[in-house]
Amino acid sequence: MLQTFNAFVLKYIRIIEMLGVMMRIFSFSLVSWMGPESPFMFVWIFNTMDAVMLSWCSALKKDAAYTLLNTFWILVGIVGILRAAHIIGG
Repeated sequence: MLQTFNAFVLKYIRIIEMLGVMMRIFSFSLVSWMGPESPFMFVWIFNTMDAVMLSWCSALKKDAAYTLLNTFWILVGIVGILRAAHIIGG
């Protein structure tokens, strides 16, 4: 199953990467435009989804720097989701 999924991602990797980058641009643009009125839970979930996509692509490409960067963004996204849900404070 994982091999099939990886084969799918590799087949469409350029499209998936572009979608992930566009998602990240959109989520940060939304925060920039709306400021404190931003739908933070949506932004954090959306941003974490693009980080998962980009991490997977960079891992398959064996690009250690981008794999590290995007897995870091997954962790940041999880913290952001927990804060937006008021599960953790700060």
